[in-house]
Amino acid sequence: MDIWGEIGSSAGKIWSAFGGAVGKPLTAVELKRKVGVDDTMLCMALGWLAREEKVVIDRKGDKLYVSLK
Repeated sequence: MDIWGEIGSSAGKIWSAFGGAVGKPLTAVELKRKVGVDDTMLCMALGWLAREEKVVIDRKGDKLYVSLK
């Protein structure tokens, strides 16, 4: 699988990790654990979803929170 396929696949896994719960935030650490990807792939997949306006990313202190839009 090429890098674009990996990013798209990881974005799909992130989307599925929420189980359709719109507005319920998960930390980046929780997502990484649920999806099973490294930091780089998590960031690329989150960027993909953010660009498509599918997720909201908030920073509170030193933590990133992600929720479905």
